[in-house]
Amino acid sequence: MERPAAGELDSSTCEHLSREEEEARELAPSPVGSLTDMPFAAVDIQGDCGGPDVPQGNPKRSKENRGDKDDHVKKRKKAKKDYQPNYFLSIPITNKKITAGIKVLQNSILQQDKRLTKAMVGDGSFHITLLVMQLLNEDEVNIGTDALLALKPFVEEILEGKHLTLPFQGIDTFQGQVGFVKLADGDHVGALLEIAETAKRTFQEKGILAGESRTFKPHLTFMKLSKAPMLRKKGVRKIEPGLYEQFIDYRFGEELLYQIDLCSMLKKKQSNGYYHCESSIVLGKKPVGTQDLINEALHRERMELKSKVKQIKELLLKPETQAKIRKELFEGRVCNNGNPTSNADFNMILP
Repeated sequence: MERPAAGELDSSTCEHLSREEEEARELAPSPVGSLTDMPFAAVDIQGDCGGPDVPQGNPKRSKENRGDKDDHVKKRKKAKKDYQPNYFLSIPITNKKITAGIKVLQNSILQQDKRLTKAMVGDGSFHITLLVMQLLNEDEVNIGTDALLALKPFVEEILEGKHLTLPFQGIDTFQGQVGFVKLADGDHVGALLEIAETAKRTFQEKGILAGESRTFKPHLTFMKLSKAPMLRKKGVRKIEPGLYEQFIDYRFGEELLYQIDLCSMLKKKQSNGYYHCESSIVLGKKPVGTQDLINEALHRERMELKSKVKQIKELLLKPETQAKIRKELFEGRVCNNGNPTSNADFNMILP
């Protein structure tokens, strides 16, 4: 009886080991894909690199069993490749001082290089991303909504009844591709990181594919070259530091964490430029600023004035009021020049 050649034995062994390794890789956590429209993902995920071809195993093995195993591996590989985040948790930036400062920064950059116009983040879209995730259908969106509601008491426990102030100062980039306003150092950073980690755990416990492999770095994106792919053909390969050097240490202002939104990356944005929001949690009450009090007072005064104008108009339209006015106008005209005022003249005076 002939012994099998060494090469054949090695091939069979290699095939067995290769398949076990491939299945182990497929079961491992998958990194998050490229987020063209999101702040903190700049690297596209490449497909698994195939190893060298492996000779076929025992030709007598059942084709049906082999097909089942191959289909299983293909499905896992497809799921891994299709794992692209399409939803995220957002902390909206609503402080007008911060948004105004960013607009000044953007305009300053565009004055130096107008080609970067389409790379700028639009009004109303400024935010901090806490977590990215994949929600494939309406049922998963509902699960995401439940997870966000479940997150609220954990966040409130972290905050201990206090407001979390997020100060923004200075500019930086991710490898010259994403420009962002930095979150200043301080105790608030640790609290925000704890909230982000708690959010990741809460959503994953609900069975949602969430998070990414890289370390979470909170920031406020104001421009991104990936928003304008044609820039590379125009010679723009990175955001030059000279474009924002005047704002390196600029203090943009402070944002109070009072709301976390579950937003869609793909659905049409709202009329104010902010992302489509599936649900939100409010953390305590939003502090009322001086400008809010002024606006409320002006609104009350306008409403009172409108009410008085309406009353005056209704009074003028009453027959007895018009008769009295006609009489006074008629007597006044007679005294002045002896020419009586006609009803037609009066109707021209009173609409």
